[in-house]
Amino acid sequence: MSSSDINMLVDMGFSMSKAEKALEITGNKGVVPAMEWLLAHSDDAEPLSEPPIAESAPPSIDHTPVQDDTANSIGQVSTTEVAKSMKCDICGKLFKSNLEVEFHATKSGHDRFSESTEEKKPLSDEEKREQLRILTEKLKQKNKEREEQEKKDAQEREKNRIRSGKEMAEARRKLEELEMKKLLEERKREKEEEKLARQRVREQIEADKAARRAKANVEQVPKEPPSVPSSSTTHHRKEYNETKLQIRLTNGQTLTQSFGSKEQLSAVRLFIEINRTDAPGPFNLMTNFPKKIFTEDDYDTPLDVLGLVPSAVIIVQKKAE
Repeated sequence: MSSSDINMLVDMGFSMSKAEKALEITGNKGVVPAMEWLLAHSDDAEPLSEPPIAESAPPSIDHTPVQDDTANSIGQVSTTEVAKSMKCDICGKLFKSNLEVEFHATKSGHDRFSESTEEKKPLSDEEKREQLRILTEKLKQKNKEREEQEKKDAQEREKNRIRSGKEMAEARRKLEELEMKKLLEERKREKEEEKLARQRVREQIEADKAARRAKANVEQVPKEPPSVPSSSTTHHRKEYNETKLQIRLTNGQTLTQSFGSKEQLSAVRLFIEINRTDAPGPFNLMTNFPKKIFTEDDYDTPLDVLGLVPSAVIIVQKKAE
């Protein structure tokens, strides 16, 4: 038995017991069959409240037989009169059952009723149809209100779903922004570290060059001036101020750069470390013509002394670990 059907019938003015009975008899097929049964059996009155018992009058001290007969006659009338209906004290309508009283009170808002000895005539077919029509309209109104409420609830759920979706999308966007910001900061930090590493390499090279120059100055011994060659043995050598080098990296790519002829080979190594596009790591420098692998001591030697002027091809070779 559906509690919602019972509540619907109770809201329409029927008592709980009548509603349960009607649904049970009609096989729990819904509100409409139960309502039709209730209207068809509206004459099945629910028991009215007990009529109040009249208090017996105190016995009189002086009375006559005539008075006793009159009192007996009055008492006989009062005890034989039984309430046959309930009457609305506001509009005067008669009701045969508590169900009808509850229905009338719900419909009209009247709240004053009293017992009556008048007998209410059974409802005619037209009156039953009218009550059925009224109750049917009331049921339609209840269903309409329920559907409107369900529609409002569905709209509210949809609004909540859309709002939740927007909040989730906004949270996802903020997370992506944070991740992108973190990635950019990481790349910036890596570039800064790479820049500092190159600076340290330059400083180390300059320090090595300064140390070698100082060592050379300390160990230098004065030598006799060389003899001036005769004009017959003097060979004039062309002086070059610049040399053009082609540097072949380990990945096959080539770097081209011009250097001063008096620059040391360490300047070429620094240029390669800064501009190389192949895999990073330690390397050696060599030439094929003539075949020569430069050592650590060669890096402080000028390019013209190493025979790399006016042009040359230098090959970058990965240093074996």
